[in-house]
Amino acid sequence: MTRVLVVDSEPQILRLLRINLTARRYEVLTARTGRAALRATADHHPDLVVLDLGLPDIDGVQVIHQLRAWTTVPILVVSWRTGSHDKVDALDAGADDYVTKPFSVDELLARVRSVGRRQTGDGHPTSVRIGRFDVDLERRRVDATDGAAGDVHLTPTEWRLLEALVTRPGKLMRQRQLLEQIWGPMCRGETQYLRQYMAQLRRKFEAEPARPRHLLTEPGMGYRFQP
Repeated sequence: MTRVLVVDSEPQILRLLRINLTARRYEVLTARTGRAALRATADHHPDLVVLDLGLPDIDGVQVIHQLRAWTTVPILVVSWRTGSHDKVDALDAGADDYVTKPFSVDELLARVRSVGRRQTGDGHPTSVRIGRFDVDLERRRVDATDGAAGDVHLTPTEWRLLEALVTRPGKLMRQRQLLEQIWGPMCRGETQYLRQYMAQLRRKFEAEPARPRHLLTEPGMGYRFQP
């Protein structure tokens, strides 16, 4: 059974998440302060931490820093803070994903499942489905599944960006992380590169590039592949 530690100073949020996670067969631990969260993580070794940033004793970003000093447990932030800098600070500190309050319970549970799959998975997939296309990552080949004529051809940079996203399904990939991985650390501020190449990938894979279903933008944070 997957063990989830929910850290929030609001009793109603703790109750809401405890009820919904327990109903889906998660083992749920709770904490209302940063210090209690650190103790619970050390004592009980949860498989996932759902963390609010506005804690009464230690700021949530500092909790993330302290956890990341010794554990790789996935951290899903759930916070009222909606500013881009707050999201970037949490993600740079080591959070794996970020959901703003008020949230949809269904969306939050989907994020929990996504982070859990990524944590327990054995290696990266060698092939993925994007809409009507089968993508073979080993052979670097894209085939349409509906019999449509013509193959999809990708440039080397398009392949690198696509692989970075699809090998981590559901995971939020930060802009800076993608820029450093694909173009190098000197290009971490060149966000126009990402916009340009994401637009190219959407034109090739999405039925409606202006309304993508699989290659998604998370405003102010980064990009996500949704299978």
